[in-house]
Amino acid sequence: MVEISVAQEAVPEQGVVVVLVGTDGSLSAAAAAFDREGIVSRALGLPGPKRRHGRIVSLPLPAGLRLDRLLVVVVGKPEGLAARDMEELGAAIVRQLEADRVGEAVIASPAGLELGLEEDAAIAAMALGAELRAYRFDKYRRSGDGEEDEERKPLARLRFLSAGPAGTALARVRGLAGAVAWTRDLVAEPANVLYPESFARICESLSEVGVEVEVLRPAELERLGMRALLAVGQGSAHPPHVVIMRWKGAEQEAPLALVGKGVCFDSGGISLKPAGGMQDMKWDMAGAAAVAGAMRALAARRAAVDVVGAIGLVENMPSGTAQRPGDVIRAYSGKTIEVVNTDAEGRLLLADVLAYVCERFAPRAVVDLATLTGAVIVALGHERAGLFATDDDLAENLLAAGEEVGELLWRLPLDKAYSKHIRSDIAEIKNVGRGREAGSIAGAVFLREFVGDRPWAHIDIAGVAWSDRDLTLLRKGATGFGVRLLDRLVARRFEGR
Repeated sequence: MVEISVAQEAVPEQGVVVVLVGTDGSLSAAAAAFDREGIVSRALGLPGPKRRHGRIVSLPLPAGLRLDRLLVVVVGKPEGLAARDMEELGAAIVRQLEADRVGEAVIASPAGLELGLEEDAAIAAMALGAELRAYRFDKYRRSGDGEEDEERKPLARLRFLSAGPAGTALARVRGLAGAVAWTRDLVAEPANVLYPESFARICESLSEVGVEVEVLRPAELERLGMRALLAVGQGSAHPPHVVIMRWKGAEQEAPLALVGKGVCFDSGGISLKPAGGMQDMKWDMAGAAAVAGAMRALAARRAAVDVVGAIGLVENMPSGTAQRPGDVIRAYSGKTIEVVNTDAEGRLLLADVLAYVCERFAPRAVVDLATLTGAVIVALGHERAGLFATDDDLAENLLAAGEEVGELLWRLPLDKAYSKHIRSDIAEIKNVGRGREAGSIAGAVFLREFVGDRPWAHIDIAGVAWSDRDLTLLRKGATGFGVRLLDRLVARRFEGR
């Protein structure tokens, strides 16, 4: 990751400097200082989009200055700026610096511009966007002196300058950026490296930031009766695990529960997936990674809340011991389930983890995240995750949190009529609905059977956990979707800020 710092010092006259200017033509104090013979003003008149938020003009060896490069960045919107706008600006600056193959740069203070945000908050938002965009998963790439390596030269250091006392807001976002990067690392890891046991060990490291971690291993899962979860993993050489994480940042009557699906690799089991694209199924544990990442983020900022994070970790593999289509299993709750399709496995492990968490912790609300269905991609594409909820207030807070941080949701129905889709002829329910009809809803109504009458929300992140193209705040690859959403939900609804 790029090394980001903030300091209260003068703008350097050498190296690479970024200055901000307003959409109305106003100059920040730093931009005005560099505007010798109108160099900054003239840069804004160069061909290209006029003074629009996010426009960047990159000037190499600017005349009359000793700088190697000066970047002039336009900031401002008629409707006013939000923190998310500044995050995207920070990401845009990183993209430009990388395109210019710059290894180190200074971003001058926006002092002198009317942004509608405090300077500290504006700098922190830009820094968060810069860190999120600069993230790379390079663990398995060898660095060297070749041409390809030179083309990938990353931005190493970014220093923000502040006109006033600096760093308060930046310190808050650093923990969040680190948690998102940690989550992206987990999702990007191949399945021969990240499997139930190793994932559980990584989660145990959260104790270093104050999270209580308990690992339930196969013998304990068998004793507890988590037979739905165990059935999913019985075909793999890597046995299932469940990880319970607790952040006690406040004394409260009941905790918030976050639950994640962690299928470390999903072959489909006996209902084998097609070979094309199966390599992507290493990220079928993205819901579990998001929950673990959210717990890390909450601990990093010492959130004033009591939260339980629970993740079920399995591999879904075909073998002589794997569960079969047509099997009937009895879940932790006692409910019997007909397994029609072994590739609808995530809901089976979530059934046990959800029921266990609800019984043991009696949470005030439950939110689960899962790469549950391909059907949600058919419905919403890769732009939004599907939201299902039994509580309107919880749903509204999730939707608002998503808008604030850019992790967008769309609420889908949970009408009672859909429960008919999962009726079984041989057991109480079955694990799939009516073929291709309302597939993501069938998954949601299945999960609803295991949470009782407490407020509950299910977020199907199958379309947003991984991106096949560069987006504003991230490169192609693991997105870390859910960490910022859950962190903001906690702040909005459970901390009241």
